Amino acid sequence: MSTVRESVEVGVPLHTAYNQWTQFTEFPRFMEGVDQVTQVDDRHNHWATSIAGVHREFDTEIVDQLPDERIAWRTTSGDVQQQGLVTFEPVDERHTRVNLAMVFEPSGMAEKAADMTGTLDRRVKGDLRRFKDFIEQRGEAEGAWRGRISPADRGAPNRSDPIRTEPIRSQPIHKPRRHVREDESASPRGRRPHRSAPSRASPWDRIAREIRSCSSGHTRSKLGIWVLKRRLR
Repeated sequence: MSTVRESVEVGVPLHTAYNQWTQFTEFPRFMEGVDQVTQVDDRHNHWATSIAGVHREFDTEIVDQLPDERIAWRTTSGDVQQQGLVTFEPVDERHTRVNLAMVFEPSGMAEKAADMTGTLDRRVKGDLRRFKDFIEQRGEAEGAWRGRISPADRGAPNRSDPIRTEPIRSQPIHKPRRHVREDESASPRGRRPHRSAPSRASPWDRIAREIRSCSSGHTRSKLGIWVLKRRLR
């Protein structure tokens, strides 16, 4: 597995940078080698790319999306194996830092050669630079999708689906309540201590925090990417 990490500061407010990035069908306008992105629904996109002379098509799934903060994805079909996270940090009211981290597996000789020579890193860096030029020239996003997608949504019906596809669940079996004697309830042994349910923080929340905590200035450390790569397995 290989990793790519790049960042860029764009001269637009946080919500503008984030809103534009949610317009996946516009990616070919600033991403090198991306021929077309077709949005299937809120979580899924179909990609057609031509990189190093090799044409590939694959599908991706958004696994975590929090407005004005992050978008995380993974591939679900095709020859491309890729997972990534893009985060958005306000620098001030008019500037935003966009951080991109990707973990991927080069699948062909051309891609492996591009990875070894640093071509892929330069391509991603160029994509972010072109995104900066793209959004700064316009000054505003061409659209926006500000819905929330959490890891718990995976496997749930798409919000855009007209028909619910949830499986029918059997009704729970209610057992008769055991009668507790007054003397038993009064004894410490008879009582069951109340246990609060453990908090279920999103794994992407932790990943984003750890990447930020491992950063030095504007450069993401190798430890931050190691954490991302380990969590994505």
